[in-house]
Amino acid sequence: MPAKKSSSKKSAKKKPIYKRILLKISGESLHGPQGYGIHGETIQAIAKELKEVHDLGVEIALVVGGGNIFRGARQKGFEIDRTTGDYMGMMATVINALALQDALEKEGVYTRVQSAIAMQQVAEPFIRRRAMRHLEKGRVVIFGAGTGNPYFSTDTAAALRAMEIKADVILKATRVEGIYDADPEKVATAILFEQITYRDVLQRNLKVMDSTAISLCMDNGMPIVVFNMGDYGNIKRVVLGERVGSVVTMA
Repeated sequence: MPAKKSSSKKSAKKKPIYKRILLKISGESLHGPQGYGIHGETIQAIAKELKEVHDLGVEIALVVGGGNIFRGARQKGFEIDRTTGDYMGMMATVINALALQDALEKEGVYTRVQSAIAMQQVAEPFIRRRAMRHLEKGRVVIFGAGTGNPYFSTDTAAALRAMEIKADVILKATRVEGIYDADPEKVATAILFEQITYRDVLQRNLKVMDSTAISLCMDNGMPIVVFNMGDYGNIKRVVLGERVGSVVTMA
């Protein structure tokens, strides 16, 4: 009798359910166990995982936060004007974008960094058609400097860029399993939602993305998948259609 095919071979034959994704990574995702800055092993692991997804033929765009370096208006113990703080936070996202670019290119993945604030020596300006062309050519595009405007978070930048490049989905990487009715790091009995609507997220004031980002996704029917970035392989599992984390949709 012929041997049965292993489950790993079956998994290898799965096809991505998304052609083009926008992955939102927080700056905190990059600091690893050291708790600040950029942790080499952590960013290398992220780059390796993204290469595996890229090798499936998925077009990848990234928006990265800057909280591992500077948290803008939320900086504690530092009296600073809100607008100035937000611009400082935008600069931090460009530092992270360049670090991700370097890590990805060490894995053999071609990339482009596009900044919403002009800094031609280190990044391209954000040009929608150019970004889409890079994606079509198989390059990973990393969007830095948020929207280029104060008072807008990188969550809103992710929602905006996802719409502009016609992404199929936003993948929101977090440090918990998905969306809960309470903070699971503080409330042991918090309940995980496998699926939830944009309106429920807003009405319950769930801390998924800020309300501007959620509203923008709702108005344009952009699905959001929220999942744990700490479990290696989750990005690939989401792209292959496996049940991971929480999904935010219209209904």
